[in-house]
Amino acid sequence: MRQGIHPDNYRLVVFKDMSNDYQFITKSTAPAKDKIEVDGVEYPLIKVEISNTSHPFYTGKMKLVDTAGRVDKFMNKYKKHLDNRNK
Repeated sequence: MRQGIHPDNYRLVVFKDMSNDYQFITKSTAPAKDKIEVDGVEYPLIKVEISNTSHPFYTGKMKLVDTAGRVDKFMNKYKKHLDNRNK
């Protein structure tokens, strides 16, 4: 492998799918606020909302992913408009 082509912070991190708690270890430069221990070793933790284990394309199952109540926020914001349209 060529020397000097990877950033200094290229390290092993854990990505965790928050919808089903699936986690995997890979190398990344993404910044991480949290840490997690896996098999006695501490790694930086990067939380993701969806991964190949929960994405409808890979699972074949349609699933509504409502992160932080976005659907509720949308419905509340446009409730008056939607109500008038249905009349």
